[in-house]
This record gives sequence, structure tokens and C-alpha cells, in this order.
Amino acid sequence: MSIRDLIEGKKAWRAHMARVKALPQDYQIVYKEIQKYLFKIGPVELTEMTDLLSGIVDLFEEGAAVGKGVLEVTGRDVATFCDDLVKASKTKESIDQEVARTIKKVTDKDH
Repeated sequence: MSIRDLIEGKKAWRAHMARVKALPQDYQIVYKEIQKYLFKIGPVELTEMTDLLSGIVDLFEEGAAVGKGVLEVTGRDVATFCDDLVKASKTKESIDQEVARTIKKVTDKDH
């Protein structure tokens, strides 16, 4: 990873956090708890984690825009909401890995 990548990553993270700070207070509180939870148990890949967190902010912005409370968006059991996100993420990851393995087998056969 180059210095330029680090700088761009830092800029992107700051922009992401600015979006979080623009959310209503209840959304910010729940977001920060989700973030802590996901950093403990979530996807290993940094890009996958940032994509997941960005998607949560998108969802929260939509919910806030239509006047929903944060627990109307996540449900009362926020940990289950997080677990479901991680499961979906891991499922996508396993599908991507399976596709990559299949492509490798096919291309290896052709050579």
C-alpha cells in the first residue's frame, strides 16, 4: 500500500465519519455501537468492512430522511441486525471465493 493509498483512505474515512456526524443523535449512537461490534466480530478485509459501514450509513440516512427512528430501521435487537449483515457479507465472500476457484479450475484445464 502506497502513501497515496493511505492518504486517500484517510480522506475517505473522514468523509464517511462526517456523514455519520450529520445523522440524528440516536442514529449516531447506534452506528458507533454497530461499528464497535463489527470491528470485534465482522469481516476481516478492510475494504469489506468499509463497504459494510458505508452501506449502514446509507441505510441510516434513508431512514432518517423519512423520519424513522433508528430502531425502526435496525429492529430492537441491534446485535442480530449486525449478525445478519456479517452473515450476508460472509456468504458473499464465500460465493466470490467459490467463483474464483471454479474459474481457476476452468482456466487451468484450458492450458
